[in-house]
Amino acid sequence: MIIENNWLNIALYKPQIPQNTGNIGRTCVGLNIALHIIGKPAFFLDDKAVRRAGLDYWEYLKLIQYDSFEDFFKKNPDKNFYFFTKKGKHLVFDVSFHKSDFMIFGQETEGLPAWILEKYEDFTVQFPMSDQVRSFNLSNTVASASFEAYRQIFSKEPRCQKR
Repeated sequence: MIIENNWLNIALYKPQIPQNTGNIGRTCVGLNIALHIIGKPAFFLDDKAVRRAGLDYWEYLKLIQYDSFEDFFKKNPDKNFYFFTKKGKHLVFDVSFHKSDFMIFGQETEGLPAWILEKYEDFTVQFPMSDQVRSFNLSNTVASASFEAYRQIFSKEPRCQKR
């Protein structure tokens, strides 16, 4: 199922940690973002940990599931896809996000499949990160990317000025 008139989309590939997915779901509800899950998660989506992290917002989540990346691409033709990885070609702040774009995130331990990163290398995105950490937490990264996209789409002019 394709969500029409949605301003932005988050996609998770085979998420592994229910609390991360619950937190991401809560962010999605708060910003009116659809959450797409590609492949089978490592937990049940009605798991208590997912619901607890998503609190009482989970019932309002626009959740769409796909069997595979092939299924996902087939059901979402002609969309802009941005693939988040620590080795991305572009910094998140250099990407120009638009309504109906997809921000796609990999598994907490494995990231996105190599074939995706190779095929869509020009659309890979990263956050600045020191070499002292292996990665950022998935739910924090999704939230940061979501708010950056939201800022770009809805806040074209600064509203708060220093005196």
